[in-house]
Amino acid sequence: MALVRWEPFREIDSLQKEMNRLFNTLSPSELIAKDFEKLSFVPAAEMSETPEAIDLKLEIPGLDAKDLDVEVKVDSVSIKGERKSEEKTEENGMTRTEFRYGKFHRVIPLPTRVENNNVTAEYKDGILHLILPKAVEERNKVVKVNIG
Repeated sequence: MALVRWEPFREIDSLQKEMNRLFNTLSPSELIAKDFEKLSFVPAAEMSETPEAIDLKLEIPGLDAKDLDVEVKVDSVSIKGERKSEEKTEENGMTRTEFRYGKFHRVIPLPTRVENNNVTAEYKDGILHLILPKAVEERNKVVKVNIG
């Protein structure tokens, strides 16, 4: 039986060569396209609460109000939409963009129950502003605290 010397760095080198071979078989355009498919845009949200209502603002620039789908349940708000890319080609054939395009969906849980049939909404300058009136039982809710 012959003794074989184990060289761990040779195995790492072999693994690196296999990984390089794998990535070289995929074209760069395929890698870029796959990365852009994974990128999704999630609108930033700001929520404040008054005794009567919940005030929710979402930052969704670059869309029209007709492109948004807003659903309000008694305990959550769901916002869906899609930012579509514009097809442009510059003179030298290169286009660089840092904008994110594609579908998005955000569900925001609400801290209290709301009257989802009395919601008011406004979309102006890329800001979606929702006023969600609290349910009557939530407005009149008083909790007695016992101090031990």
